[in-house]
Amino acid sequence: MKFWQSISWVEPEQLTEIAKFAEEVGFHGVMNSEHLFLTKKTQSKYLYSEDGKMNHALDYDYADVWSSFAAMAAVTTKLRFSSSVYLLPLRNPIEVAKQAGTCARISNNRVTIGFGVGWQKEEFDAMGVDFHTRGRRTDEMIEVMRKLWAGGVVSHHGEFFDFDEIEMRPVPTEPVPFYCGGKSAAALKRTAHLCEGYVGPGHSMNEIPGLLDDLNRLRKEAGRDHLPFETIIPILPPNPVVDTYKRLEDMGATATFLPPFDMGGLDRGHSEGLGRQSSIDDKKRTMEHYAETIIRKMT
Repeated sequence: MKFWQSISWVEPEQLTEIAKFAEEVGFHGVMNSEHLFLTKKTQSKYLYSEDGKMNHALDYDYADVWSSFAAMAAVTTKLRFSSSVYLLPLRNPIEVAKQAGTCARISNNRVTIGFGVGWQKEEFDAMGVDFHTRGRRTDEMIEVMRKLWAGGVVSHHGEFFDFDEIEMRPVPTEPVPFYCGGKSAAALKRTAHLCEGYVGPGHSMNEIPGLLDDLNRLRKEAGRDHLPFETIIPILPPNPVVDTYKRLEDMGATATFLPPFDMGGLDRGHSEGLGRQSSIDDKKRTMEHYAETIIRKMT
């Protein structure tokens, strides 16, 4: 079982110190979250809360994924970096391939694109991207990016992207893995057909066996069940007890991520985590506690 530490909403100036300490105490990686922005008002329904609303205020930090990964990679040697989740269809695949490929080279292939297709229509509108075709756009982006990472001169003529005889450098020495996030049927199918892993948004222990069965069935139908595959599944509600993680491992999950230092809900009456802001020493104590009570007992 691999353990990732969520660094969602962390103060940006603390990221490199958190990364160094996470590596020191035995975490496999750190995992951030991503939005370009949040809106004061939205007509979009958030998929992972009962009331359909985001569970934190507008002023939470969402540090840029790739510059954060590069900074943390520069001060570590083994720690891995992923996102939960990067909003892939908001971007151009050539740009993302350049950013992720460069970050992979800097980090010696320690980055993963944990992505989703997004839920906030206003974000797409501001970027001039059609919200309603984001699924098909995502699928084509993965195809384009893998072409570019293969090196050499490539062309592409698709529904959304079209170019002739271009070469992008640098390219990663290994393809950057794609881990798909989400709970919908479309997300699970995309995971099985196109990706090297799955990153869950949070699941109860009761629903995890069915989720893993669905992923295994879909991967077999796609003829990809023989390939290496990661399943990063966080538990809801958070239950930092070693026996819980042993059960998760027995179910077949390969990894999990531990809760963010602030659960993101203090402004809506929740009290989990360290709070809206916390010191680097408080965060280190939290990571050391997880390492002592969970990680070291699982290895």
